[in-house]
Amino acid sequence: MQLEDLQSLTQQALSEIEAAPSADALENLRVQYLGRKGKLPEIMASLKDVAPEDRPAFGQGANAFKVQVTSAIQSRKDDLLSTATPADALDVTLPGNAGQPGSLHPIHQILARVINIFDRIGFNVATGPDVDTVFNNFDALNTPADHPSRDEQDTFYLKDGSLLRTQTSPIQIRHMLNNPPPVRIIAPGRAYRRDTPDATHSATFHQVEGLYVAEKVSMADLKGDLTYFAHEIVGKNTQVRFRPHFFPFTEPSVEVDFTCHVCKGKGCRVCKNSGWIEILGAGMVDPQVFENVGYNPETTSGYAFGMGLERIAMIMLEIDDIRRLYENDARFLRQFA
Repeated sequence: MQLEDLQSLTQQALSEIEAAPSADALENLRVQYLGRKGKLPEIMASLKDVAPEDRPAFGQGANAFKVQVTSAIQSRKDDLLSTATPADALDVTLPGNAGQPGSLHPIHQILARVINIFDRIGFNVATGPDVDTVFNNFDALNTPADHPSRDEQDTFYLKDGSLLRTQTSPIQIRHMLNNPPPVRIIAPGRAYRRDTPDATHSATFHQVEGLYVAEKVSMADLKGDLTYFAHEIVGKNTQVRFRPHFFPFTEPSVEVDFTCHVCKGKGCRVCKNSGWIEILGAGMVDPQVFENVGYNPETTSGYAFGMGLERIAMIMLEIDDIRRLYENDARFLRQFA
């Protein structure tokens, strides 16, 4: 293609665009001249065949072609819209399609309640990346090298040696590494484990963990704050039970149960007739964890806790299968709007 051919093609395109009778015809012209398989790519491809001394002028012509055709299409589109007949225009007298008001997903409803409760007693929200280091996820949390959770069958490792966090505890480590005590945070977010999906397990789930570190923090503080949480999330008459347990990063450690919110401790199908429902794990932060983040365990103490949001949602909303929370079935979610 020579410069004269390009100039002729430009005039032809402008004439056809000006005469386009409809929006559809205009769109066809846009594709014909500017589309991926249209005239403009052909023009650019032919630049290599133009004599070297003519290439600057040809390049300027190609650019002018693109600019003028684009401008002409937009101008013609504006003209067509301004002269649209009533049949083509929006009839504002027709009844609209009324949409239903949206709402938060059940998991985020529970999360909002949890954040609000702990905000009242001075906890700030801390966040961190879903992809984290082995140190933050395991080593700093005093997890031994032979612990089952570190196995590739339980944890998603990445090629660069990082991993998808198995809990939101790495947020606590990151916060302590970058902030001196006192610390009073909750750490909500997604966590990932190699679980086979079933009614109560998922490879992706949500946690909220808490951390309070200062001078002379005791188990009494832990019990008092978690009892307050139980009363606010379930009800004032909720009883709380602390059972001895083991976690690598806390000592002593406890499992925390609430009286069943359905039967009020009398026994029913929800609590499997025990009257109690296991809600979370907690304990006093192990001194080794403090040493791992540069805190002095001789002058610093603290507690930590963690709970699964899906578990709380399933208990509070009486959902029988965790997978229902992820299927995005509007008929199911609408129940909790």
